[in-house]
Amino acid sequence: MGIVMVVDETTSGHRSAGWGLEIAEERLTVGELIRRRVFQEVAEYNARTPEVFRGLVQPQEAERVLNGYALRTPRRIDPEVQTGLALKAFAGNGFLVLVGERQVTGVDEEVELVLGTEVTFLKLVPLVGG
Repeated sequence: MGIVMVVDETTSGHRSAGWGLEIAEERLTVGELIRRRVFQEVAEYNARTPEVFRGLVQPQEAERVLNGYALRTPRRIDPEVQTGLALKAFAGNGFLVLVGERQVTGVDEEVELVLGTEVTFLKLVPLVGG
């Protein structure tokens, strides 16, 4: 079993410290990589249920706050629903995925995940008035 480093970045220059995601396979599709990342962050949120969800995409019925998303009504987040939102956001260019230094573009694209691979999720900020 190997660990890849997951890092979140924004176009405004913010970069998270990153966290390890355990992956048993050496090759995965981008869609499966997104799914596993989302399932991990939802599992961690549901185990503790903090006030703010810090995840890849905004859950339904939540509002954006300084460091994540605040749920209007505290509840468990459904990982399947959250994965659907993440895949839709990826398809709609809500974020880019870089594996190492290479951008991947399709959910069915297979990527090689050797030990220590860095996977960057670059969240795109919509332009105002554009």
